Amino acid sequence: MFGERILKDWNQIEQDLAALVAIPSVKGDEQPGKPFGEESARALEFILHRAEEMGLKTENTGNYAGHASWGNSEEYDAVLAHVDVVPAGTGWKTDPFTLTKQDGLWFGRGVADDKGPAVVALYCLKALKDAGVTGKREMRVIFGAGEEHGMEDLEQYFSAHSLPRAAFTPDSEYTVCNREKGILQFEFSSPKIARFAVSGGEAVNAVVGKASASLPNDYELAAFLRKLAPTSPCGVSVMETCGEINLIVSGTAAHAMEPHKGNNAATALLQLLKNAMGSTGSAVCDFVAEKIGRELDGASLGVKCEDEPSGGLTLNVGYLKTERDAIRIGCDIRYPVTKNGEELIAALRAAAEQAGVSCQILHHAKPLYLPPESSLVQLLCGAYEDVTGEKALVYATGGGTYARALQGRGVAFGAEFSGGKSGGMHTAGEHCDPEELRRHAVICLEAMYRMMTQE
Repeated sequence: MFGERILKDWNQIEQDLAALVAIPSVKGDEQPGKPFGEESARALEFILHRAEEMGLKTENTGNYAGHASWGNSEEYDAVLAHVDVVPAGTGWKTDPFTLTKQDGLWFGRGVADDKGPAVVALYCLKALKDAGVTGKREMRVIFGAGEEHGMEDLEQYFSAHSLPRAAFTPDSEYTVCNREKGILQFEFSSPKIARFAVSGGEAVNAVVGKASASLPNDYELAAFLRKLAPTSPCGVSVMETCGEINLIVSGTAAHAMEPHKGNNAATALLQLLKNAMGSTGSAVCDFVAEKIGRELDGASLGVKCEDEPSGGLTLNVGYLKTERDAIRIGCDIRYPVTKNGEELIAALRAAAEQAGVSCQILHHAKPLYLPPESSLVQLLCGAYEDVTGEKALVYATGGGTYARALQGRGVAFGAEFSGGKSGGMHTAGEHCDPEELRRHAVICLEAMYRMMTQE
């Protein structure tokens, strides 16, 4: 099996992954030539430099994205991975930016999403070069630096480069994800209220793990909040300091595509305030408490829907912000592949307008669907079955991957295994099982070899 050639470089793969995890490539303030900030650019430059040292051709597209390539042809196939990560957040038991070995697992922000698969894809390209594979077309690994923030990185890359003939992104689960729900990210807001503030969450595409509120001290209100605290689905702390009530709610973070796997501290906080006060005085806080609350399907907002290929709509509250002039609440919807996103936007705006709340659309990615009988899906399924001896499956996800940018030319393929030990994407304690990553590496190389050499 050609894919097994990747294993000879395993020690170096581990070293490079450790070096990449050590770069805290969370989106920062834009700088000249560095659209996603210093650290995202540094991560991209690191992996492209390693590619150059391997003798591969590279190109950096304005620190939005870049590629390493092997072969000479106008037509190319590709693997797409990203080197940026979501913020570390709270609750880690290890340093999130140090690759830590513990209980047979590797811990660190990005080891699963998506730095581990990115480093593996680079070494797969090196294996093709080391074996002198010429093939029918060029093979590229495209590295993005802004996947976690709207995928503007690939928009810029493909404005400068043609689309690949076929591609996959190892940023989901095995076997092939040929259906990705639509992604709709938006923000509700209303004017700030004096001496009232809420905060929580850092990324709209993650369940809020911790949220807080500060409000004017009132003995009876503080006592009532303490009385209500045990009824909350999250942990609640009520403190009185310097004329203020400080309310802290602790939940469990998770990826927005699977909000049921988390316990949202933001919505628990808003409901607790609404139950205790009747009205918080903030139109947006009351609106979200009433029209979203603990619902994950958008029913009270009037956007609940589902279909047979991909299941039901999911809704997540991803952050609370109190700014100088407004309170802002960010939300993330994943909607079924056969539904119309514009109709959902109209429904959201209508509900917000009725409540006197503003609604701003932050990002809208339409659904992806590639038929299971397509040649790419069949090739990838064949590689998986031949390496693992297991039956390949195609499935739908609420996640959003680079496959959306490929206009029907690509899908998500790996790198996690259903029921495996790797996981924790977008949460504290993100980790991967090195044995599962090794298994993925063999599958990934086998797939890249077949893409490059088959008609």
